Amino acid sequence: MDKRLSIKLEEIKHRAPLLVVLCFLVICASAETLFSALPPVVKPKSSKKIELRKARLWVQRLNFEPLVLIDSVVLVHEGAIMYCDSAYVYDKSNSFEAFGNVKINQGDTLTLVGDYMYYDGMYRLAKMRRNVVLEDKKMKMTLFTDSLNFDRIMNIAYYFDGGMVVDPENELTSSWGQYEPALKLATFRDSVKLVNKKFVIHSDTLQYSPQTRITTILGPSVVQSDSGTIYTNRGWYNTVTEESMLLNQSLVVNKQKNQFLTGDTIFFNRSKSIGEVYGHMILQDTVRKIILKGDRGHYDGALKFAWASKLAQALEYSQKDTLYLHADTLQMTPEGKFSRLKAFRKARFFRNDIQGIGDSIQYSSKDSVMHLFREAVVWNDNHQVAGDTIHVYRKDSVVDHMIVKRDAYIMEQIDSLKFNQLKGRTITAFMDGRQLRHVLVEGSGESIFYPQEKDASFIGQNQTESGFLAIDFEDKKVKKLKLWPEPKATMTPLPELKPEKLRLKDVFWLDYMRPLNKDDIFRVVTRKAADAAPKRSDRFAGE
Repeated sequence: MDKRLSIKLEEIKHRAPLLVVLCFLVICASAETLFSALPPVVKPKSSKKIELRKARLWVQRLNFEPLVLIDSVVLVHEGAIMYCDSAYVYDKSNSFEAFGNVKINQGDTLTLVGDYMYYDGMYRLAKMRRNVVLEDKKMKMTLFTDSLNFDRIMNIAYYFDGGMVVDPENELTSSWGQYEPALKLATFRDSVKLVNKKFVIHSDTLQYSPQTRITTILGPSVVQSDSGTIYTNRGWYNTVTEESMLLNQSLVVNKQKNQFLTGDTIFFNRSKSIGEVYGHMILQDTVRKIILKGDRGHYDGALKFAWASKLAQALEYSQKDTLYLHADTLQMTPEGKFSRLKAFRKARFFRNDIQGIGDSIQYSSKDSVMHLFREAVVWNDNHQVAGDTIHVYRKDSVVDHMIVKRDAYIMEQIDSLKFNQLKGRTITAFMDGRQLRHVLVEGSGESIFYPQEKDASFIGQNQTESGFLAIDFEDKKVKKLKLWPEPKATMTPLPELKPEKLRLKDVFWLDYMRPLNKDDIFRVVTRKAADAAPKRSDRFAGE
């Protein structure tokens, strides 16, 4: 070696170094395995010497260990080819330093360039410094940084002092990053920012595939766009289709910051503003003052439509008292500054002044009207209103009047046996606070009342029949009763009253089905067989 001073490389056709191929950042299949502490391992050493393939000039100086290579240097080591302006080759440690226009090619897709590189051939570790650029032509991805290490044994390239990755759709920057060429996966940590022409992601930790353009979110992240904001710490986001799966109670907020959607798992399409939610869904609209909950849900921001099922619940708080509504399925549709709620199958609701049940219920906050359908029942104080269909109208946050159609009846409980009762085809009941003020019965009118003496003792039972019936109440007592045409009336002393005469036909006290509080709306209750409503064929007879 000492006799080979100042000999041109053209005269020598062998000897070699290695190249270092770099890459982007690696990701593990999961965040837990990605960043978990691993026990120290001993990397296998390379037995192959760095090969010198080309140089214009090489020099071995006295008392200077490395071989100096100058001009058009080409070094090779275990499949990696390196080019540079000059290099120091250390024979004993099987390593080299490369200076000026350093370039590494690995395969036909990866290219790494920089101003300086140190390569350890024993452990196949390359350290590229200053103006580092890594390009994956197949993935159309380029990495920019000032410090990059490439572990060829682990097939991992990583930077630790800031870097940027660019592809046709996205620009990603972070303080730390790694790339695994074999898997085409990159991982970014610390001050991560992904910029797309349609959105921006700020994150603590991201995984990115330049092949699929899918970002896997592994830490606290914020996705911002002109349509709203997403807050999440786990999930994935397709930067091309703008589809995502968000986990761990992620939060989606609309552009106006007045609608908030959260859930255990959300499949969300940002471009279409459509979300499918599984587990603990909560959708809140602060303008329309409504909250929709359920274990399964759907949200369509474009069509302004949402529904919830499985323990579905709606809270409507636009008035003094909150309305709590439950059913198998709930649907919410915005109507300007108001909303329309629809409850399907086994609907139950609770409000302090009124409670009710029905096979389905519809409520509009615009006019404060509630519609109950099929075996509908409403309770107001000690009054029960029942029928096939009930329309409840509110005024100044209290019930103003109710219209009951088909199999309609009203009951007022006096004690465990005695109930004042009104029955007819259609009943309109006007309220004064929580008390009846006026009732009109139209068609097949029947009534049972228990008039009282001044000392509150009962006179007997008064039962009437007529086509129409109108009653005015004052201080919870009948003030005026009008029957027409051809009314029939009987007064029966209480001792002579038989048990079967206590109730009108098909009139039932259903208080056991009444929602008792906001949580009781979830209670599953079945109507007793003895209290079954008339069959539909009977209910419409003669109408």
